Amino acid sequence: MKKLSLVIITVLCTVFGAAAQIYNPVKWTVASKKLNSKEAVVFVKATIQEGWHIYGLNVPEGGPISTSFQFTPSKDFALNGKVAAPNPQSKYEKDFKMNVPFYAKEVTFQQKVKLNKDQTTVKGVVEFMACDKSQCLPPEEYAFNVTIK
Repeated sequence: MKKLSLVIITVLCTVFGAAAQIYNPVKWTVASKKLNSKEAVVFVKATIQEGWHIYGLNVPEGGPISTSFQFTPSKDFALNGKVAAPNPQSKYEKDFKMNVPFYAKEVTFQQKVKLNKDQTTVKGVVEFMACDKSQCLPPEEYAFNVTIK
């Protein structure tokens, strides 16, 4: 009886484990480039799995969650302007009843910073939402940091 129970539990765990897939369709990388002794650019790149997309920086109200950036304040640097990105694609999404800006395959976001020290670390978090044609994953956050030398 104990062996039968163990077999049943093992089979159920295997079946339910296979059904509960973990999706991770977006991979992030971070880099920086020093432009001169007082200015640098932070590059935050999203590589997006085929068939998936993330939303743009400026999604209209009533739409999905925009991709957004929060930088950890520091006396070692100051943000110079807003996060820049290439123009997104746009498509009508019936769930939101509007055209929604999005990025597929890959996108590199850029943030200029004014440097107050020769070397500093820029830290932040990007919040994003990934979707494919059949589902949207809950909003996620990716914490990043990059040292500028």
